[in-house]
Amino acid sequence: MSRQLTLILGGARSGKSTYAEQQAAATGGGVLYAATAEAWDEEMRQRIAAHRAQRPPAWRTVEARRRLGAAIAAALTPDITCVLVDCITLLASNVIIALPEGSDERTASAALDAEIDGLLAAYQQSGAAWCIVSNEVGLGIVPAYPLGRVYRDALGRANQRLAAAADRVLLMVAGLPMTVK
Repeated sequence: MSRQLTLILGGARSGKSTYAEQQAAATGGGVLYAATAEAWDEEMRQRIAAHRAQRPPAWRTVEARRRLGAAIAAALTPDITCVLVDCITLLASNVIIALPEGSDERTASAALDAEIDGLLAAYQQSGAAWCIVSNEVGLGIVPAYPLGRVYRDALGRANQRLAAAADRVLLMVAGLPMTVK
């Protein structure tokens, strides 16, 4: 697989990560798995451990809660044919939670934009195919609390930026990929 950027969107448990992992494995080369989850509690620690255990042992992993683009750029080697980013959804959460309490959507979007800038810069330096996973959070109800609305809006704008930069955009529905772009 040659250099291209694929954005894989979908709801929770829609099959996004599984599909992205299948695409990465199909490249037949070295895979760099960029994980963004942060273990805030025991249940999340168990989820992270399960994800680590299910990855092929030959895949390299970089774990970055923030400054993801720089972490990926530092970990890239010539043998990497695919970079799998899982996921922008948790990266957005990490970025927004780190902001001062009461930050507005503009502040959150600016902070997340800086992350997306770094990610796209790392992609431009790379010769690998990239699969980026993110949740589509704009299909549900309007969150009842301000932080939820700030998060939804900032992530929605980040997804729009990634979709504009992507060569392909897929929407996962019940484990099935639907081509958007």
